[in-house]
Amino acid sequence: MKGKVVVVTGGGQGIGRCIAQMFAEAGMGVVIAEKDVEAGSTAQEELAPRGETVFLETDLCDENSVRTMVASCLERFGRIDVLVNNAGIMCEKPLEQLSLQEWNLVLATNLTGAFLCARECAPSLRANRGSIVNIASTRAHMSEPHTESYAASKGGLVALTHALAVSLGPEVRVNAVSPGWIEVRDWKKPSLREEPILTPEDHLQHPAGRVGRPEDVAALVLFLASSRSGFVTGQEFLVDGGMTRKMIYR
Repeated sequence: MKGKVVVVTGGGQGIGRCIAQMFAEAGMGVVIAEKDVEAGSTAQEELAPRGETVFLETDLCDENSVRTMVASCLERFGRIDVLVNNAGIMCEKPLEQLSLQEWNLVLATNLTGAFLCARECAPSLRANRGSIVNIASTRAHMSEPHTESYAASKGGLVALTHALAVSLGPEVRVNAVSPGWIEVRDWKKPSLREEPILTPEDHLQHPAGRVGRPEDVAALVLFLASSRSGFVTGQEFLVDGGMTRKMIYR
C-alpha cells in the first residue's frame, strides 16, 4: 500500500478517524475530506507523524465542493487509489415530525455524497485499478424507532455498492462494510472526546462478548482496499460482533 493515496470522507473523527490512521500507518498518503474544521485539522495534526496527511474542508452535499476536493487531492498527490465513503449523519425524529429538509439532508450527506465522490474519483481509480469501500450500517437491515432517513440512506448505500461494482469493474472493486455497535467516544474531536462508559450488559448483548471498536472496522476496510482482496467486489460485510444473528426473546 506504500505510496498509494486514500480519500476518507468524514475522516476527522469516529470510525473515519481510525480508518485514516490505519491507512497512514500503512504508508499511504491520506486525504481527510471533512466538513468539521476542528475535527479535520486536529486529525491532520495528530496523523502527520504517521504519514503524509492532508485535511480538505469538504461539504458532501455540494457538488462543487466535492469536485474541488478531488481536484486538490490530484494536484497534491497526482493519484487516488482508494476512496472510503465514511461520512454520515443521523436525524432521530418521530416520522410525523421529520421534515423534508431533514430527510433530504441525511440522504444528501450519507448517500448522494458517496455517489458524488465515487463519480469524481472514478477516472483516477480506474487508472490505478483502485477500490472503493462504503461504510454502511447494520441499520440497513434492522432499525430502532425514528431512524427512517438514516436506515434509508444506508440501505441505499448497500445497493449503490453493488451497482458501482458492476459499472466500474473490473478496474475498480467496490465493497461495503456495515458496522454495528461501535464505541467511538474516545475517537471524537477533542471538544467531544471522552472515555467510553460501557456496562457488562452492553458487552454481553454481542455473541463476540464485547462492544465493537473502530479498529475492528478499520482493519477490514484496509483489507478490502488492498490487493489481498482482489477477488472480492460488490459485497457487504457486517462487523457487529454477531449481534444481527442473535435471536432475542423477552
